[in-house]
Amino acid sequence: MTKLTTLSPADARAAIAAGACLVDIRGADEFAREHIPGAVHVPLDRLGELPTDGGPVIFHCRSGMRTAANASQLSAQTRGCEAFLLEGGIDAWRKAGLPVEADRSQPIELIRQVQIAAGSLVLLGVLLGLLVAPAFFGIAGFVGAGLVMAGVTGWCGMAHLLAVMPWNRRAAA
Repeated sequence: MTKLTTLSPADARAAIAAGACLVDIRGADEFAREHIPGAVHVPLDRLGELPTDGGPVIFHCRSGMRTAANASQLSAQTRGCEAFLLEGGIDAWRKAGLPVEADRSQPIELIRQVQIAAGSLVLLGVLLGLLVAPAFFGIAGFVGAGLVMAGVTGWCGMAHLLAVMPWNRRAAA
């Protein structure tokens, strides 16, 4: 794995002021809900479209985990430009008191919606299984099997179902 230098939010802000390009690699739903002003949105699956003018590039995600995990891929796309990672991602940027643009009318990220729905269904199945009838434990088992399938195949039926819900249409537009 290629090790890119990390920059603190304050150092990243100074580099941006000096002409560095800030690139947000998160998904469209995350970017629509909250982003750093002036950041260029280039999701991981579209890194080939990364605009480089020869100047330094600073990559960021929500917490810094995705950028660190994909450092080799990010470094390869910079075409020889100096590249950095924003330490702690947009979470650290916000904690440092630096500006973010937030649109709370946008739906929360799809992965968080899946986590909320799956967790709620498992909890409901367990409670109903304990309080009403043991057959309700099947709900928790079904959701667990779906999560295992999603992890093994990369396809999540719950995510696809949630993505077409009316409250998610705005982020996709």
